[in-house]
Amino acid sequence: MSATTPKRYAVVSCHVERVLDDRVWARYRRLVARRPSGFAIASLVRPPDEGAGEDEATWLERAQELAALGPFGHHTHWSGPEHARPTGGDPADRVRREGAWLRGQGLAATLFCGGGWYTDAGVAEACAELGYADCTPTLQRPPYLPVDAARAELARPARVVLPSGRRLPALPTTRSVGMLTRALTRYRGLPEPVVHAYFHDTDLLDGRRRHALTVLLAALGRRRRAIDLEELLRELGPFLPELEWAGVARGAGAPGPPQ
Repeated sequence: MSATTPKRYAVVSCHVERVLDDRVWARYRRLVARRPSGFAIASLVRPPDEGAGEDEATWLERAQELAALGPFGHHTHWSGPEHARPTGGDPADRVRREGAWLRGQGLAATLFCGGGWYTDAGVAEACAELGYADCTPTLQRPPYLPVDAARAELARPARVVLPSGRRLPALPTTRSVGMLTRALTRYRGLPEPVVHAYFHDTDLLDGRRRHALTVLLAALGRRRRAIDLEELLRELGPFLPELEWAGVARGAGAPGPPQ
């Protein structure tokens, strides 16, 4: 492979937010083990919430299973299990605390995605310190986010040069299930060189969404080379272009205090 003749890939990740819900867990565990259409789904898992009294022992047992089945990552909900984006405090500090806890449990997370697509310079620096590749950047602003919402935007994988000078590999998430459906059926176009499709584990509770996901991954696998996120990073790593953080960051900086 060369920088001038890039291959065209597809990767898939899941925001795993309900590890302790037995119905969600059973469906997701089966899907990951099956590797639909050859995709090794990256599990980006929300750790047990610090203040919600979630069962850490059961969480750890299930997270270890996922880590043995494919790429494993860290997904943060800053304001509680049901509220992804931060409402106060220091988001970067939470990433560091959760990252240290995961390592203390023997879980080697290699990937990260901020809940609600939130990131800022401090969070990016924390990810670089932890050795993560960041999946938080998106191809475009999710429509439910305000124009000034803090986030990051990228069209293709890159190495982001942070204010400290650290380099953070970024593997942007480009397609939700809905976006993938429209691209494959209505527009019939996937212009980005790396399609990174994502879904939520809770999507699997709906039979129609489960079926749609299976059909979409089959269609995607016919159009692109199925690869997992860790393989992708190994293959593209030497060729990633460098971009300054200021060119990737969008919206406001740190969140304000709770209202």
